[in-house]
Amino acid sequence: MIPISGYADRWCVGHNQTIQFKVSSELDVPYSVRLVRITCADPNPIGPGIIEEDLSSVYSDQFPSRKQPVKLGSYARVEVKDKLTHQEHFSVVANIWPTLPSAGRQSIICLKNSSGENLLELFLDSGHLGASLNSDAELRLSEVLHERIWYTVWCSVDCKTNKIVIGQSPCGPRHDDLYPASKDFHFDQSPSLAEVQEIYIASSGNEIKANHYNGKIEHPGIINSVYSHDSLNIRDTSNSSKTNTENTTALWDFSLGISTQSIKDIGPLCMHGELINVPTRAMRGSNWSGKEMAWKHAPEEYGAIHFHEDDIYDCEWETDFEFQVPNDFRSAMYSMRIECQDEFEDIPFYVRPKTGKPQSKICVIIPTFTYTVYNNQARGTAGPDYDALVKKMGNRRWTPDIINEFGLSTYNNHTDGSGICLSSRLRPSLTMRPRYMTIFRPYAVSGMRHLPADTHLLAWLEHLGHDYDVVSDEDIHEEGIEILRPYSVVMTMSHPEYHTANTLDAIYEYSRTGGRLMYMGGNGFYWKIGIRKDLPGMIEIRRAEGGIRTWAADAGEYYNALDGEYGGMWLRNGRPPQQLAGVGFTAQGDFEGMYYRKNPDVPAEYEWVFDGIDDEILGDFGLSGGGAAGFELDRVDFGLGTPLNAVVLASSETYQDLFILVPEEVLSHLATRTGDPEDKLIRADMTIFQTPQNGYVFSVGSITYCGSLPWNGFNNNISKLTQNVLERFLAE
Repeated sequence: MIPISGYADRWCVGHNQTIQFKVSSELDVPYSVRLVRITCADPNPIGPGIIEEDLSSVYSDQFPSRKQPVKLGSYARVEVKDKLTHQEHFSVVANIWPTLPSAGRQSIICLKNSSGENLLELFLDSGHLGASLNSDAELRLSEVLHERIWYTVWCSVDCKTNKIVIGQSPCGPRHDDLYPASKDFHFDQSPSLAEVQEIYIASSGNEIKANHYNGKIEHPGIINSVYSHDSLNIRDTSNSSKTNTENTTALWDFSLGISTQSIKDIGPLCMHGELINVPTRAMRGSNWSGKEMAWKHAPEEYGAIHFHEDDIYDCEWETDFEFQVPNDFRSAMYSMRIECQDEFEDIPFYVRPKTGKPQSKICVIIPTFTYTVYNNQARGTAGPDYDALVKKMGNRRWTPDIINEFGLSTYNNHTDGSGICLSSRLRPSLTMRPRYMTIFRPYAVSGMRHLPADTHLLAWLEHLGHDYDVVSDEDIHEEGIEILRPYSVVMTMSHPEYHTANTLDAIYEYSRTGGRLMYMGGNGFYWKIGIRKDLPGMIEIRRAEGGIRTWAADAGEYYNALDGEYGGMWLRNGRPPQQLAGVGFTAQGDFEGMYYRKNPDVPAEYEWVFDGIDDEILGDFGLSGGGAAGFELDRVDFGLGTPLNAVVLASSETYQDLFILVPEEVLSHLATRTGDPEDKLIRADMTIFQTPQNGYVFSVGSITYCGSLPWNGFNNNISKLTQNVLERFLAE
C-alpha cells in the first residue's frame, strides 16, 4: 500500500478554470500541499537535475489525512424498485464465457433484498458452478467449467416445493465430450422475487472485492419458469436476430447500446441498468458467425460484455482541495506537492492559455492521450537492484510492479490474461510522475520515459531563454486547428503515439497552412484511440492487425466499443505517420541510443541546419539510452506518403541485435514490405520538408532524441542543431 497518493480531475486546465485534487493518505497526521512549477523532472546528476520553482506564495495549505478506497472490478447494477412480484417458479439464466473459472468465488448474477443481503447468487468457485440461497445454504456442481468455452448456466427455484436446480450446458455443438450437467437440492425456505430490490451482474455487490467475475456474460435474465437444458434457450440460435421473451421477467440484451454504459432490459418491466468501471463491450457473443467484423453491422452477434476483476474507470474519490488558475498565470507544467512526514506525492498538471490568446510564439503539445494509455504500466523492473538505484538517484520509489491497486496500463494484461484495452486518468498514477524511472538497464542512463522524460525538452527551451505555451492533445481534439493557429512553431514531445482523427487533422492542417511543426520524438501518430464525451478521461485502444504490441485483439474485436470505429494503427486506417511527419515507425529495440551520421548530400538550401557544427557524428550521448537515436525509430518511406520534397538530414546506424523491424514491415522470413534488407530499414531519419504557404516540418524520428538536448550543460551538437531549426522557424 502506497502511503499517500492522489490524482486530479484533468491533465490540463485554463485560466480562470478550477482543477480538483483528490488525495488518499494512510498516515495519521495532516498533510501539507504547495504548488511548484516543474522545468526538469529527471534527478540524474549528470544532467541538469531537478529544476523546479516553489510557488507556495500562490498556493499552499494543509489538510487532514484520510484513506479513500479503490473499488476495482466491473459489473452491472440494476435497481428493481419493487417491480418484481412473487412467482411460484423462476430461474436466473445467462450465457457465460469464463476466463478464470478455477479462481475463487465469482458472482455471475446476484439478487439482493432491501437490506443488501443476498437472496440468490449464481456463482463460479474453483472451477465449479454454484448457487447460494439467502446468503446461507449453497449448492455446487461436481462437473468442471472450462476456460473460454461458452456455457448456458442457470439456477431454477420452485417456491412450492423449495426445490432448487442448478445446471450448465455448453452452447452449440462441439467435437469434445462436454455434456450438460445439473443438480437439485431442497432448501428450508426459497427466496421470493418480491423481496428483490437490486440485481448485480458480474459481482455480488458494490463493495470492495465483491466476488467479481472474470469473463464474458451474454443475455442474463430471469424467466418465470423452471429452466433445464431441454428448455428453449433464451437466445434462438437458429436466428441470431430473434430474441425469445416469452415467459420472461427480465432479459438484459447487451447487444443494445454497445457504446454506452447502460444495459437494456427487453422484458416487460424494462428494468434497465448501468455498468460500473467500464467493462469491455463490442465482444463476440456465443452466436458470432464471423460473417461480420464490425459490430455495428451485426450487433446481435456482439451481445457479450467482458468483465474483469481489475477494471477501473473513476476512483470517485472526494475532492480534498481545488486550485483556480489566475487569469495571468504562466502556461507551463506544474505540480501539487503533497508532503506528510517523510512521504510525498506529486500530482502534475498543465496550464494552457486561452484559445486565440497565446503567451508566446512556441506551443508544446503535451501527449496526454499517450500518458493515459501508458498510465501505470508494469514492466517487471522492480527488485533490489532497482530499489538501490532509485534510492541513490532520488527517483520515485513506487512502481506498478508491486502496487497494482490502481489498475494497470493498456500495455499490460488483466488478471485473466486478456489485454487491457481501456485506460483512465481518473485514478492515481505511479508512472506519470516526476522522478519516475521506467527503464532499468545499465545503458539506459536516466531511464526516463513519457512525462519525466519530456521535461528534457522543457528544460532545454528554458535554458535557451525561449518562452513557450503548453496545450494537451485532448485540448486539440476538442478545439481543432484554432488552438494551434496563432503559433509560429508547434513542437511535440518525445512520444506522441496515440491520436484521434481530430488531433491528426489539426496538426496536419497547421503545418499545411504555413505552420512550422517540430516532431521531437519517435513512434508518433501510430495508434488510433476511441473516446466519448460522456466518459471523460477514458481511452480505448484495440490492438488490431499488425503493430508492435504486448497483446493482440481477437478476430472480430477490432472495432472500438466507444465510437464504433475501426481501431488499431493509423497505418491500417489509411493515415500513415509519414503523411504528416515525413517519417513513420520502422524499428524498435532495447532502451539504447545510438548516433546519427550527417547526410553528405544535404542540399545547400538546408545547410543552415548544421551552422556551428563541424561534427559528422551527431548525438552519440544522452540521458535517454546514451544516444539521440534509440529505442523506437522512424524513417522516411515515400510509398507511405513521405512528401517528395523531404530531405534526410542525417540517419542513424549500427544497432544492437535486439533491434527489430516492426511487424507491419515484415512479409516473411525472406522478405520485407519494401523489398529492402532488414538492416537497411532499422534506422532513424532526421528529416525536413517545406509545406504550402511557407510551412515546414522537421522530424527527428527517435524517442531518445530529447534526452540528448541537456547533455553537457546543453552544450552539444544535438542542442545546437535543434536550436538552429527552432530559431530559423521562429524568424521566418
